[in-house]
Amino acid sequence: MENYIRFDWAMKRLLRNKVNYAVLEGLLTTLLEEKVTIHKLLESESNQEDEFDKYNRVDMLAENSQGELVLIEVQNNNEYAYFQRMLFGASKLVTEYINRGEGYEKVRKVYSVNIVYFSLGHGKDFVYHGKTEFIGIHEGDILELSPFQKQTFKVDKVSQLYPEYYILKVNDFNRVVRTPLEEWIYYLNTGNVPEHATAPGLDTVKEQLKLDRMSREELKAYYKHLDNIVILRDNIMTERAEGRAEGRAEGRAEGRAEGRAEGRAEGRAEGRAEGLAEGRAEEKAAIARNLKSLGLSPEQIAKATGLTEAEINQLTTDHQ
Repeated sequence: MENYIRFDWAMKRLLRNKVNYAVLEGLLTTLLEEKVTIHKLLESESNQEDEFDKYNRVDMLAENSQGELVLIEVQNNNEYAYFQRMLFGASKLVTEYINRGEGYEKVRKVYSVNIVYFSLGHGKDFVYHGKTEFIGIHEGDILELSPFQKQTFKVDKVSQLYPEYYILKVNDFNRVVRTPLEEWIYYLNTGNVPEHATAPGLDTVKEQLKLDRMSREELKAYYKHLDNIVILRDNIMTERAEGRAEGRAEGRAEGRAEGRAEGRAEGRAEGRAEGLAEGRAEEKAAIARNLKSLGLSPEQIAKATGLTEAEINQLTTDHQ
């Protein structure tokens, strides 16, 4: 039984409250391995919900104390083009948060943190980090910033200027908790916090996100949310199962139809071949009889028709 509120529900209802920023700050500090302080939460076109997204996903856009943008998204169900969605979301933020006419040096740093409860891609790990680097195709070296660029942009690497992506494949976590990041993944996976957790933010989870802190109406809405997630997943699984069943049925029907068509075609082909063969045999027999009547020997008739002498003698006997 879960003791704490699910992270996606907390993002909808609780973590937008400034007193609970410590939860998000703890997750980001643990993930990015540097102290993160949330300055404020922002709105973006990318985090507007439609009816399907109401239960399937939730996202939040934060600005840290350095003016960097952090988009956190929780996705409950499979989306085959999710990699492209991540790219679109980060790219949209880059263009949304720069004023027209400003120089490119004003482009904001974007972090895209994706907490997914489905199997995304194919890999052995449960946390992935993606960033942009330029590698020489001849020398294999990484393109670096000039000293002036480092001083101007306050970064050390080109990759720090570009969006960075984190993917937390929560359902793939099945190991003993040992690190602060694994403590966070364990909470995201199970809804519980490890007993001796030390990761930043999880102490606030223990204090602020307990189920028993919710009112009866809040609990009712929360459990309805959980039920809707289950129903949504069941509907998707049912649609997939029905699709596979229909595909197999259509495949068998098409296979039988093609089999019958091929059978008829083969029958016709075999019939034509047999008819032609019989026609040629009868033609040879008639020629052999005519040549016999003209007084040619079986040996001569065999050379003329391709029949054997035994076949010629048999045809002569049958004719008599």
